Amino acid sequence: MVRAAMHPMLRLWRYARPFQRSMRIATLFSLLNKLFDIAPEILIGVLVDTVVKREHSLVADFGIVDVESQLLALAGLTVVIWTLESAFQYLHSVRWRNIAQGVQHGLRLDVYDHVQRLPLAYFEDRSSGQVLSIINDDINQLERFLNQGANDLIQVVFSSLAVGAIFFFLTPQVALVALVPVPLILVGAFYFQRRLAPRYAAVRQRAAALNGIISNNLAGLATIKAFVGERHELGVVQQASERYQRVNADAIRVASAITPVIRMAVLVGFVATLYYGGRLTLQGQLEVGAYSVLVFLTQRLLWPLTRLAEMTDLYQRSSASAQRALDLLDTRVAQAGGDQQWPHHPVRGEIRFDAVSLSYGEQPALRDVSLTVPAGSTCAFVGATGSGKTSLLKLLLGFRAPTSGRIFIDDVNVATLELAELRGVIGFVNQDVFLVDGSVADNIAYGTFGASWAAIEAAARAAEADAFVRRLPQGYETRVGERGQKLSGGQRQRVAIARAILKDPPLLVLDEATSAVDNETEAAIQRSLATITRDRTTLFVAHRLSTIVRADQICVLDRGEIVERGTHAELLDLNGQYAALWRLQTGQPESAATP
Repeated sequence: MVRAAMHPMLRLWRYARPFQRSMRIATLFSLLNKLFDIAPEILIGVLVDTVVKREHSLVADFGIVDVESQLLALAGLTVVIWTLESAFQYLHSVRWRNIAQGVQHGLRLDVYDHVQRLPLAYFEDRSSGQVLSIINDDINQLERFLNQGANDLIQVVFSSLAVGAIFFFLTPQVALVALVPVPLILVGAFYFQRRLAPRYAAVRQRAAALNGIISNNLAGLATIKAFVGERHELGVVQQASERYQRVNADAIRVASAITPVIRMAVLVGFVATLYYGGRLTLQGQLEVGAYSVLVFLTQRLLWPLTRLAEMTDLYQRSSASAQRALDLLDTRVAQAGGDQQWPHHPVRGEIRFDAVSLSYGEQPALRDVSLTVPAGSTCAFVGATGSGKTSLLKLLLGFRAPTSGRIFIDDVNVATLELAELRGVIGFVNQDVFLVDGSVADNIAYGTFGASWAAIEAAARAAEADAFVRRLPQGYETRVGERGQKLSGGQRQRVAIARAILKDPPLLVLDEATSAVDNETEAAIQRSLATITRDRTTLFVAHRLSTIVRADQICVLDRGEIVERGTHAELLDLNGQYAALWRLQTGQPESAATP
């Protein structure tokens, strides 16, 4: 709880710790840059002193009596100062930006790693676009603050202290007058900062919602076009964008008021210095050159404080973004899995569900399911949509933890295993095939990284994918596009099966592996499955009953319970739900005999 109460910008410090040496060097460069940035104003005062006093000027005290030589010396010194100021400007800019990139990189990797470890249930309640908004937009906002804000803060503090010291050295009376607005400026900056904080939090929320809508629409663009929904979706995006615009406008109204308010405070200090310093000069209590220095340095003392407006605005934007990123990191990783490894190898693959129940909130998905799948056998699950078929697979893969009951593989409770250990022995082919935006070979070798080319081709041949892959423009090197959009549904399925074959797991899980393919492709996939499921424990979820007629056992689920169990022939003889589904899919009359 202490961690959660800590200010988000303070919590980010741990990402900056590896760059402490670089930060010290960058701070030194910032200080030197500001030092040489202030120097020209002092040179102006010295130049005025030289023109007025000539042979009795300050420069003459250093042994340069000739006025022409004094002017040349001051000109040369000006060139040196401006060159050094520009050099340190470049050096501190490079340092701070590289530090910003490093902090941003570390935070982004932490957030992404944490997101990958969150349970799938987390994403069922949230848009992927909202998570993407945090990983990209919010963390990029932090980079903008670190690029500029740290340097600005250092330089504002240093210039105020340095110029204030010069003021007190020249004339304490004028210094006190010039510094009167500073407390007012600081109070104003903190006042506006408090008002901006909730506004920028609302801005980031609206931005995430907008990103979520756009991301979802881009993923479903084919459906939008097919249903001529472009105009409707444009209206949805317009409404979300207008909501974002309204909350942003509210923040802009407050942020835009900071600079004018600070400028007026600066004006008070500048006019006071101008008037009071001028009177002291006329009375002979202040040298003309010193007065010139004071006039120019007043702006150097007070004008940088106007940057507090931009710093405050940038800080609050970054603070809101940091809070969202850290809130995501604070999300508890509550999912199945222990810390044990397999007590024996190789894994045979016997699966046992022992009185397993699962609920999504108050809605039960599985009710007291008990089932044994012998090692090396095939078991298929059928039933209506929502009957609990996919929920069983989610439990086996550790995507969810059962509400009650236990699951065993070879008499090992899967709840005690590390998730990587559990999933390492399972090959998974999903209905919604995921392919990375890489080559066909990359996707077949996904999960078996570093596989040889010969092994990749062998897996493709076993999945009956080799023929179509070789017809692609670059063969196995052909890029498949985002989510494999350059391939057909059947081709994606065969690549996914090849991926599972290459992994060579003792358990194979197939969730509707042939649901979206034509009959010819289904026949090809069936031939490959007949090969790869031999002597391997295999679980099927299928709607097409023709794909599971050779399964060793078939379980019919209804409302989370197994209501029928047996082989294809046994279930047809039972003449229950399975037989009704078979007749429906094959077009056989109710009086048809068992084939």
